[in-house]
Amino acid sequence: MSESGGPDVTQELRLPWDDDPEDLYEHAPCGYLTTLPDGTIVRVNETFLTWTGYARTDLIGHKRFRDLLTPGDQIFHETHYAPLLTMQGEVHEIALDVVRADRSRVPTLVNSVLESGPDGTPRIIRTMIFNATERRGYERELLGSRRAAESSEQRVRVLQQIVADLAAAPTEAEVAEAVIRAPEPAFQAASSSIFLVDPERDELIAVSSTDPTTSNWDDMPRSSTRAVAEVARRGDLHVIATVAEAEEHFPDLAESMRRSERKTVVLLPLTTGPAEEHGAVAVLGVLAFSFREERVLTDGELRVIRLLGQQAGQALDRARLYDEGRRREDRSSFLARTTRALDEQHRLLQRARRLVERVVPEIADWALVRLQVGPAGLVEHHGGPAPDPELLDARVAEAVETCAPVYAGDGDGLGCTVLPLTVRGRVIGTLALRMAPDRRGAGADRLFLVDLADRAALALENARLYEQERAIARTLQRSLLAADVPGADSRFALETHYQAAAQDLEVGGDWYDAFLITANKLAVVVGDVVGRGIDAATTMGQLRSAIRALATAENGPARLLEGLDRFCERVESARMATVVYAEIDLLSGELTYATAGHLPLLLHEPAGPPQYLMQARSAPLGSRAGDRHRVEDRIRLSGGSRLLLYTDGLIERRGRGLDRGFEILAREFSRLRDAPLKGLTAGLADILVGRDHGDDVCMLCLSLGTEERLERSIGADPVQISRLRADMRGWMAGHGIDPDCLNAVLLASSEAVANAIEHGYRDDPFGMVDVSATISADAVEIRVSDHGTWRGPGADLARGRGLQLIYESMDEVSFDQGEGTTVTMRRHRGKSS
Repeated sequence: MSESGGPDVTQELRLPWDDDPEDLYEHAPCGYLTTLPDGTIVRVNETFLTWTGYARTDLIGHKRFRDLLTPGDQIFHETHYAPLLTMQGEVHEIALDVVRADRSRVPTLVNSVLESGPDGTPRIIRTMIFNATERRGYERELLGSRRAAESSEQRVRVLQQIVADLAAAPTEAEVAEAVIRAPEPAFQAASSSIFLVDPERDELIAVSSTDPTTSNWDDMPRSSTRAVAEVARRGDLHVIATVAEAEEHFPDLAESMRRSERKTVVLLPLTTGPAEEHGAVAVLGVLAFSFREERVLTDGELRVIRLLGQQAGQALDRARLYDEGRRREDRSSFLARTTRALDEQHRLLQRARRLVERVVPEIADWALVRLQVGPAGLVEHHGGPAPDPELLDARVAEAVETCAPVYAGDGDGLGCTVLPLTVRGRVIGTLALRMAPDRRGAGADRLFLVDLADRAALALENARLYEQERAIARTLQRSLLAADVPGADSRFALETHYQAAAQDLEVGGDWYDAFLITANKLAVVVGDVVGRGIDAATTMGQLRSAIRALATAENGPARLLEGLDRFCERVESARMATVVYAEIDLLSGELTYATAGHLPLLLHEPAGPPQYLMQARSAPLGSRAGDRHRVEDRIRLSGGSRLLLYTDGLIERRGRGLDRGFEILAREFSRLRDAPLKGLTAGLADILVGRDHGDDVCMLCLSLGTEERLERSIGADPVQISRLRADMRGWMAGHGIDPDCLNAVLLASSEAVANAIEHGYRDDPFGMVDVSATISADAVEIRVSDHGTWRGPGADLARGRGLQLIYESMDEVSFDQGEGTTVTMRRHRGKSS
C-alpha cells in the first residue's frame, strides 16, 4: 500500500529485465566520445562508429577529435570550441561537420563536458554527438518555403515603397527616379527607361535609364512613329512580346531589341485622370522596361503595371503644380542631400564624381568639375553633350582670375555658368553648369548656385586632405613591413605582397618577414595582430623584432612560439595575434613549421596537387587556452616546391564558407604553378580579392630551388600527357632553358610518350611510361621507357609522323628494345630550330 492508502504501483513501472549499461552506451541514439584534454580519443561507442564507418582501432589512441573534422571546422575547433571548453568547462549544440572514413561528411551537433581532477587539472573530455542530417534537410525545406513566401511579399513591399516614394517626391526628377526603379525588383526586368512629355515643345524627353548604353533612347517629337511616341499618343499599355512582333509594327524598336539582346518590352504610359474616361486621360510620360527572355505577363501583373502608370502619372501631375516657393524649399533640400551624399565618399575622385552625378539632371543637364590638384589636375563631368571647349576654357579662366562666378547669358553661345570653388580665399577649381530652363522650369537663382559652390568646395578640399593623410598612413604602414628580405641566393626565391584595405585610413596589423637564421637556414613568417591603428602597427613591429631575437639554430618553431607566449605576458597588445612560422634547411630541403591560430601553409610541390599543411596547429599567441605546449611538424621539400603564407583577408568572405575559400585559393595557386614567381602574389590578390577589398591582405611565397633531375611515371592514358608537359615546362623554365629548346623538347617528349602509349600498351590500359630528364651545361637529355610490346621483334620504330617530329626536334635520338622500348633524346641548349 502507498502512503495515500492506494495500491503501490511502483513495482509495475519496473522493466521485467535489467538494462546492460554497456549496451546502453554502445547503442545509444547518439555518438559518445571520451578524449584526453589534447583531444586524443580513448573511448567511442558503436553508434558513432556506425555513422562514420571507422573501426574502433582506427580511432582509439590514433586520432584526436579535431582530426575527424573538415579543415574549416578544425580551425573553428582551435579558435572557438577549445577555448570555450577550457574557459566554461562545457559547450552545447556546436554545429560541426564530421568527415566519415569514406571522406563524406555528416552534419552533427556536439555537446562536450571537460572533467577536471581534484587539483583542477583537466582529465578527460566527454562528448555527445547528434546526427543532424535530417535536421539540415528540414531546415532546407523550411528555407525554401520561406523564400517562396518572401518572393511573394517582395513585390508588395517594392510597390508599397514605390508608392511611398512617389507620394514623397516633390519634383519631376525624383518622380522619374522612383518610377524607373520599380520594374527591376517588382517584375525582374533587365533595364528601364523613362520619357517625360514636354507640352511646350510637344516632345518626349529621355530623362533617365538604368542602361544608358541601350540604343534608341533619346528625345523625340510626340508625332514620331516610334513605339514610345505611339504609346504616348494612345495613352494605353502596350506589351511587345517578341522581336518578331516588334519587327511587324516598330522596326526601329526591333533593331534595338536585337542589339541589346532583349526579348520582351513593356511600354507603360504615365497618366493622370479617370481611367474609365479615356478622353480625359492625360499622358505625362512613358516608362519602358524590358526582359532578356520572352515574358508572358499575368493579368494580375498587368493590373499592377497599369496601377503603377496611374500612380506615377498622378505624382508627375502633382509635382508640376509646385510653385516657386516650393522650388526654393526643394533647392535647400537638394543642398542638404548633396552635402550628405558627398560626405558618404571619402576619396577625392569619388566626391567629384558624386557631385556632378547629383547635379545632373536635377538642376543641370551637364556639369564639369576641374580641380587644381597634382601635376595633371582632376577633371570629372556628367551629362551631355559637352559645350564648345574653347569657349568653356575662356570662361573658366575668367572665373579663376576674378575669383567670382561668371553666369550664362542669353545668346552668349555657351550657355554655361562657371562657379569658382574657393576655400579660405584660395581657388582650388571650378564647377561649370549648363542648365536648360525649358527642361527644368525657372533657372536657379544666383544665391543658390553660390551656396552650392561653397559646399562643394569645402567637401572637395576635405577629401583632398583625407587622401593626403591616407597616403601618409600607407607610407607608415609599408615602412613597418620587412624591407630587407634576403635575396640573391640561387637556393631560394621570395615574392611578397601587401595590400591594405581599400576603404580604411588606419594602419592594419597584417605583416610578413623573412630572414636567414644561419647561412643555411631560412626563416619565413606571416602574422596578424588584433585591431588596427598605430597600436596595432607598433605591436606588429615588436612581434617581428621578438621573432628575430628568438629565432636561433637551436630553438625551432615550437620553442619560438612558446617564447612569444611569454612575450605576450609583457606586451598585452600582442595577445591573440596569429602567426605561422617556418624554417627551411637550404641544404636538405627540410621544412619545419608551427602555426599559432593562423591559416595553414599552402604547399605545391613540382608533382601532384597543392596541399594545406594542417599539422602543428595550436591556439593564438597568449590565448591562455588549453595546453601551452606548442607543437611543430617537419616535411622534406623537393626542388621547385612553392610555399605560400597568407593572412585571412585573402580567402575570408562574408556569406561564404572557409572551406570554399580554401578550395578557391588552392585552385588558383595550382593554376599559376608554372607562372614566374615575380608578380605571382600580386596576381593572386587581383584574382581573389581585387583592388576594392575591405580587409588587409598579406602574402609571402617561397620558391625552393629546382629539381636537379625530373623523374615521372604516368599511366598509359593520353590525358596524362598534358600534366607531364606542364611539369616539364616549369622544370625547364626554372633551369633557364631558352624558349626554342624548351618547346622542341616538349614536342619530342609528348610524341615519344604518345607512341609508347599507342604502340607499346595498345592491349594494356594499365601500363606505365617512365620519363626521366636531366640538364647539363650544353644539352637537355630525355629518356622515355615503356615495358610493353610493340608490333613484334624487329618492328620499324622509325615509321610514322610522330617519330619524324622527334627526329626534327632533337639533335640525337636512339632506340633500345629490350624488355619494352627506351627512347633517348638529346637537344643542345641554345640551338635555333
